[in-house]
Amino acid sequence: MPKSIEQKRHAGRTAGFTLIEIMVVVAIIAILGAAVVPKLMSKPDEARRVRAGVDIGNYSQALELYKLANHNYPSTDQGLQALVEKPTGDPEPANYAEGGYMKSVGKDPWGRDYVYVSPGENGDFDIISLGADGVEGGDTSGADITNAD
Repeated sequence: MPKSIEQKRHAGRTAGFTLIEIMVVVAIIAILGAAVVPKLMSKPDEARRVRAGVDIGNYSQALELYKLANHNYPSTDQGLQALVEKPTGDPEPANYAEGGYMKSVGKDPWGRDYVYVSPGENGDFDIISLGADGVEGGDTSGADITNAD
Protein backbone atom coordinates (compact mmCIF):
# COMPACT_ATOMS: atom_id res chain seq x y z
CA MET A 1 0.00 0.00 0.00
CA PRO A 2 1.61 3.26 -1.10
CA LYS A 3 2.04 6.13 1.41
CA SER A 4 0.14 9.30 0.79
CA ILE A 5 1.94 12.61 0.38
CA GLU A 6 0.82 13.69 3.85
CA GLN A 7 2.19 10.51 5.43
CA LYS A 8 5.53 11.00 3.65
CA ARG A 9 5.75 14.61 4.84
CA HIS A 10 5.29 13.61 8.51
CA ALA A 11 7.38 10.45 8.33
CA GLY A 12 10.65 12.35 8.82
CA ARG A 13 9.46 14.29 11.89
CA THR A 14 9.55 12.96 15.40
CA ALA A 15 7.01 13.97 17.98
CA GLY A 16 8.06 16.57 20.57
CA PHE A 17 8.93 20.21 21.08
CA THR A 18 11.86 22.12 19.71
CA LEU A 19 14.30 23.89 21.99
CA ILE A 20 12.97 27.27 20.86
CA GLU A 21 9.39 26.31 21.73
CA ILE A 22 10.47 25.20 25.19
CA MET A 23 12.46 28.42 25.71
CA VAL A 24 9.45 30.54 24.74
CA VAL A 25 7.23 28.69 27.22
CA VAL A 26 9.84 29.08 30.00
CA ALA A 27 10.18 32.80 29.23
CA ILE A 28 6.39 33.27 29.41
CA ILE A 29 6.25 31.44 32.75
CA ALA A 30 9.11 33.58 34.09
CA ILE A 31 7.38 36.81 33.05
CA LEU A 32 4.10 35.72 34.66
CA GLY A 33 5.93 34.64 37.80
CA ALA A 34 7.73 37.97 38.08
CA ALA A 35 4.41 39.81 37.82
CA VAL A 36 2.33 37.60 40.14
CA VAL A 37 4.70 36.49 42.94
CA PRO A 38 5.22 39.95 44.51
CA LYS A 39 1.45 40.41 44.77
CA LEU A 40 1.00 37.03 46.44
CA MET A 41 3.82 37.59 48.92
CA SER A 42 1.89 40.33 50.75
CA LYS A 43 -1.28 38.22 51.08
CA PRO A 44 -0.21 35.83 53.87
CA ASP A 45 0.24 38.70 56.33
CA GLU A 46 -3.11 40.18 55.36
CA ALA A 47 -4.72 36.75 55.83
CA ARG A 48 -3.17 36.47 59.31
CA ARG A 49 -4.58 39.86 60.28
CA VAL A 50 -8.05 38.85 59.04
CA ARG A 51 -7.88 35.55 60.93
CA ALA A 52 -6.89 37.36 64.14
CA GLY A 53 -9.89 39.68 63.71
CA VAL A 54 -12.22 36.72 63.23
CA ASP A 55 -10.79 34.94 66.29
CA ILE A 56 -11.22 38.08 68.39
CA GLY A 57 -14.81 38.41 67.18
CA ASN A 58 -15.53 34.80 68.15
CA TYR A 59 -14.02 35.30 71.61
CA SER A 60 -16.03 38.51 72.04
CA GLN A 61 -19.28 36.72 71.24
CA ALA A 62 -18.44 33.90 73.66
CA LEU A 63 -17.65 36.49 76.35
CA GLU A 64 -21.06 38.10 75.80
CA LEU A 65 -22.72 34.70 76.31
CA TYR A 66 -20.60 34.22 79.44
CA LYS A 67 -21.77 37.58 80.78
CA LEU A 68 -25.44 36.83 80.02
CA ALA A 69 -25.24 33.66 82.10
CA ASN A 70 -22.94 34.87 84.87
CA HIS A 71 -23.70 38.62 85.06
CA ASN A 72 -20.07 39.66 84.56
CA TYR A 73 -17.03 38.95 82.41
CA PRO A 74 -14.14 36.79 83.57
CA SER A 75 -11.39 38.71 85.33
CA THR A 76 -8.05 39.35 83.67
CA ASP A 77 -6.56 36.61 85.86
CA GLN A 78 -9.23 34.11 84.81
CA GLY A 79 -8.55 35.05 81.20
CA LEU A 80 -10.01 33.62 78.00
CA GLN A 81 -9.51 30.13 79.40
CA ALA A 82 -12.69 30.83 81.41
CA LEU A 83 -14.56 30.29 78.14
CA VAL A 84 -13.30 26.69 77.99
CA GLU A 85 -13.42 25.54 81.61
CA LYS A 86 -15.12 26.89 84.72
CA PRO A 87 -12.79 29.40 86.34
CA THR A 88 -11.93 29.59 89.99
CA GLY A 89 -11.47 32.78 91.94
CA ASP A 90 -13.34 36.04 91.93
CA PRO A 91 -15.76 36.63 90.27
CA GLU A 92 -17.15 33.13 90.70
CA PRO A 93 -19.44 32.26 87.74
CA ALA A 94 -22.94 31.60 89.09
CA ASN A 95 -24.44 29.83 86.05
CA TYR A 96 -21.49 28.47 84.11
CA ALA A 97 -22.64 26.58 81.02
CA GLU A 98 -21.97 22.86 81.04
CA GLY A 99 -19.22 22.23 78.51
CA GLY A 100 -18.10 25.86 78.56
CA TYR A 101 -18.58 28.52 75.91
CA MET A 102 -15.90 27.39 73.46
CA LYS A 103 -14.06 24.15 72.78
CA SER A 104 -10.64 25.78 73.00
CA VAL A 105 -8.80 29.07 72.97
CA GLY A 106 -6.05 29.12 70.39
CA LYS A 107 -3.05 31.27 69.77
CA ASP A 108 -3.00 34.19 67.38
CA PRO A 109 -1.80 33.60 63.80
CA TRP A 110 1.76 34.45 64.85
CA GLY A 111 1.78 31.74 67.54
CA ARG A 112 1.31 33.97 70.59
CA ASP A 113 -1.47 34.06 73.18
CA TYR A 114 -4.20 36.65 72.80
CA VAL A 115 -4.06 39.31 75.50
CA TYR A 116 -7.25 39.59 77.56
CA VAL A 117 -7.89 42.48 79.95
CA SER A 118 -11.06 43.01 81.98
CA PRO A 119 -12.13 45.69 82.54
CA GLY A 120 -10.45 47.09 79.48
CA GLU A 121 -9.66 50.53 78.17
CA ASN A 122 -12.10 50.09 75.28
CA GLY A 123 -15.10 49.09 77.38
CA ASP A 124 -15.94 45.97 79.33
CA PHE A 125 -12.96 43.96 78.09
CA ASP A 126 -10.08 44.11 75.62
CA ILE A 127 -8.84 41.24 73.48
CA ILE A 128 -5.59 42.00 71.69
CA SER A 129 -3.28 40.31 69.22
CA LEU A 130 0.08 42.05 69.17
CA GLY A 131 0.45 41.49 65.43
CA ALA A 132 3.51 40.30 63.54
CA ASP A 133 6.06 42.15 65.67
CA GLY A 134 4.74 40.83 69.00
CA VAL A 135 5.02 44.17 70.80
CA GLU A 136 2.37 46.69 71.77
CA GLY A 137 1.62 49.33 69.16
CA GLY A 138 3.19 49.27 65.73
CA ASP A 139 1.97 49.91 62.23
CA THR A 140 1.11 47.92 59.09
CA SER A 141 1.78 44.22 59.77
CA GLY A 142 3.06 44.96 63.28
CA ALA A 143 -0.08 46.84 64.32
CA ASP A 144 -2.16 45.44 67.15
CA ILE A 145 -5.54 43.90 66.35
CA THR A 146 -8.20 44.46 69.02
CA ASN A 147 -11.91 43.98 69.61
CA ALA A 148 -12.25 47.76 69.28
CA ASP A 149 -11.20 47.58 65.58
